[in-house]
Amino acid sequence: MKEDNTKKSGENEYRPPIVVVLGHVDHGKTSLLDVIRKTSVAEKESGGITQHIGAYQTKIKDKLITFLDTPGHEAFTAIRSRGVKVADIAILVVAADEGVKPQTKEAIKIIQEEEIPVIVAINKIDKEGASSQKVKQELAAENILVEDWGGQVPVVEISAKKNQNIEALLEMIVLVAELEDLKEDLSLPAQGVIIESNMDKRKGHVATVLIHKGIIRVGDWIVAGTVIGRIKSMEDFLGNLVTEAIPSQPVQVVGWTSAPAIGKEFNSALSKDEAETKAGNNIDSTPLFEFFKGTVETNDENKKFLNIILKSDVSSSLEAIEKSLQAIKSDEVGYRVLHYDIGNISESDIKTAVGSKAKVIGFRVDIDSSAKKMAEKEGVEINNFDVIYELIEYIRKEMENLLEPETRRNFLGKVKILAVFKTDSRSQIIGGKVTSGKIMRGALVEVTRNNAKLISGKITQLQHNKADSTEVKEDLECGMKFEKSIPSEWDIKEGDVLEAYEEEKIARNL
Repeated sequence: MKEDNTKKSGENEYRPPIVVVLGHVDHGKTSLLDVIRKTSVAEKESGGITQHIGAYQTKIKDKLITFLDTPGHEAFTAIRSRGVKVADIAILVVAADEGVKPQTKEAIKIIQEEEIPVIVAINKIDKEGASSQKVKQELAAENILVEDWGGQVPVVEISAKKNQNIEALLEMIVLVAELEDLKEDLSLPAQGVIIESNMDKRKGHVATVLIHKGIIRVGDWIVAGTVIGRIKSMEDFLGNLVTEAIPSQPVQVVGWTSAPAIGKEFNSALSKDEAETKAGNNIDSTPLFEFFKGTVETNDENKKFLNIILKSDVSSSLEAIEKSLQAIKSDEVGYRVLHYDIGNISESDIKTAVGSKAKVIGFRVDIDSSAKKMAEKEGVEINNFDVIYELIEYIRKEMENLLEPETRRNFLGKVKILAVFKTDSRSQIIGGKVTSGKIMRGALVEVTRNNAKLISGKITQLQHNKADSTEVKEDLECGMKFEKSIPSEWDIKEGDVLEAYEEEKIARNL
């Protein structure tokens, strides 16, 4: 691939197709890419789920193909959509044993909206219960007509696990790309898109970019939104240092003044002044990390809020977390993300948490040793996660803890009042007979007269045969001290009935 990295500026040079792989979770997207690039990605990802966009290149018969890997988990709708926007061809992966699933339909909708060519890869044809015909039928119902069903959509039946028909799929990609006649003018100012951005302890702000037009070189000034940078170094997808990058090539760029926003278009500039001017003109564009908008400003007195400090490894993770949190709906409780950023959990985060009584939550980040010590001293809880749905579940549970529990009344028994011995403004000493169930010390009671509720209160003392007792059962007599729950002009009289109960607090779910 080095020969591709050293081409000089010229007009209408062929560029490799950018291919996005879409499909339902666990249908084999990562396994497919793993086979293609002969490296293991799936087992390196927590829970076997791809959680970042990555771009890779491979060769088939001297033709380069750029693959844009997009996560399949449901939290990553926005990332998948962005992935298609920068792609030339989409590979729709559908498992032969499961067929079209909700995220398959979502991927089809994105592909159709973006109007890009699609190739269907029916995967897992080696599995029991596999039915390619069933898949094709279900795809037809979604307006994806494959070639052998009278349509124009190519289909390749594969087994990523057994490396079956993978080369045929790659050849189909090259064929479709040739029909698209993908060419770019390398003499144009460079342009592309930010695929990922993060903070590296050694390198500083780093962004993975995908070149669309022109050539970028080490030393060039580049602009993404309001962020500028001068390229200090570049690495290809294998980690090799390169001095320039051409259309369809993914590279990691070091030299940004701050982290550029994922999905942002970047452009080259001839000088620092030009870069700053372009950045100034982009001032109204969406700023970096404009996530969790409105969570801090929300001021509903009827709601209880969980305060959160959130630190993440990369910006796309913040985007995915926000997408998932938005699905948690409640009129009674909410969450406030008081601060969020990429990078390790620091002392500053702990200080913010102390003042706001917030939970500190990390996703795939480290905790600075000084922050750990401060958190222990101040009693601040830190929770760190490697899988997004576990992080979301933790926040959901913490929000549920803010919900007022449901109160359930459990009936204990009834007592008919036979005598009143002493009465004052708040309490009475009374005697009666348990006519059903039982009466217990500490029980809550409602006093009824002629089936109408009179007053309510609590049994604070209980005796049977003049001895203190914790409970008295049916058909037995007892003496009791009754205390009113609120002052009342009504008092208990002979013939009244006490209905005893206890309250059970039941935790509620969102």
